[in-house]
Parts: sequence; C-alpha cells; structure tokens
Amino acid sequence: MMVKTNFHFQDGDGFYEQLLDAHEGLTKEQSDLLNARLIIVLANQVGDAKVLKECIEVARQL
Repeated sequence: MMVKTNFHFQDGDGFYEQLLDAHEGLTKEQSDLLNARLIIVLANQVGDAKVLKECIEVARQL
C-alpha cells in the first residue's frame, strides 16, 4: 500500500487553523501532550497496523 503524501483532505487551511487554535494558551508540555493524543485518536481512525507502520516510515523521511 502506498501512503498518500499529496494534499488529500478537504479544507486544509481550516484544519490547520483549528489545530493552531487548539494549542493556543498551552505550555510546550501541554502542546506536546495534545499532539500525542491527537496522533492516537487519528491512528485509531485508520486502524490498520500496516498502514500506520508505513505512515510512520514516510513521516520519518519527510
């Protein structure tokens, strides 16, 4: 399976704005924890261990 690395989701600017808003007022530690929790929630949506492994490998190369 090939991980999608091209722009593929709707309203990327809106998502980025929501993400920035979610981090507003947080300390570095709180921000890191939010990112970690978000990764777990999104990984749960994917659910496929092989896809997640490939995503990790691609992210390390970007």
